[in-house]
Amino acid sequence: MSLDTVTLQCFLAVAETQSFTKAALRVGRTQSAISQQIAKLEQLIEKPLILRGRELSLTPDGEIFLGYAKRIYELHRESLDRFKAPELHGELRFGLPEDFASMILSDVLVEFSRLHPRVMLNVECELTLNLIERFDKGDFDLILIKTNQRNQIAEGVNVWNETVDWVGKRELLTHFNKKSPIPLVLSPTPCVYRGNVIDCLDKHHLNWRLAFSSPSYAVKMAAVRAGLGITAIQRSMIPNDLDRLDEDFLPKLSDIHVSLLKREKHNKAIESLEFFILKKLKH
Repeated sequence: MSLDTVTLQCFLAVAETQSFTKAALRVGRTQSAISQQIAKLEQLIEKPLILRGRELSLTPDGEIFLGYAKRIYELHRESLDRFKAPELHGELRFGLPEDFASMILSDVLVEFSRLHPRVMLNVECELTLNLIERFDKGDFDLILIKTNQRNQIAEGVNVWNETVDWVGKRELLTHFNKKSPIPLVLSPTPCVYRGNVIDCLDKHHLNWRLAFSSPSYAVKMAAVRAGLGITAIQRSMIPNDLDRLDEDFLPKLSDIHVSLLKREKHNKAIESLEFFILKKLKH
């Protein structure tokens, strides 16, 4: 018995969705077929890979095998893309928040466009809640979103989770009077960070005021650099010239959870774009 890509695809789907049901929807197979593939894989490896309980999780051996499975499956996909994927054509509609665009878009566009020259990639940047609303209306084939709760979007694949920090110029808070409202730089409603910040401050009975508002990540960071107020953002996206604020009076914010939602239809171009995005984000 040897490893095959179908088995690896099923294992990766279970590992990433933490659900046999969601994995079955993702790969287009029945739940029992997914279970059989995992059992076959565990028999081949001679180690338990999945902890089956109220919530699925990987065993220590499963975590180790996950790294190998990703590498093997990625080489398989890359080889197919290299020789067969140029035949793909059409238009793909991809939506994501503006701050994510600056982090992943250039690399994904270069790789994807090089392998799929006949596919037109239509990209739009929007706030997460607007992306979800438009995705439900059929405006996008694929969206990358952020939420305050893990698995808040049932059909989404959880990509990664990250701490959200207070960010700003430290000198702005040097002479801060706790009785005065905290100046905030936020995006307008609907915004996941905005809800996170305001809910957290209200829960701790802290006064705040909206000092500046813009839907643009670049404009908000400019306002924070100018000392108009403080904001909140996930740790990996904090600009080098701004401080991560850890003052005692600032409460801990909820983590951000990043998910990928894909239109459920058989489309090789959509599947290939999903592969490129996950490859970029999970490395």
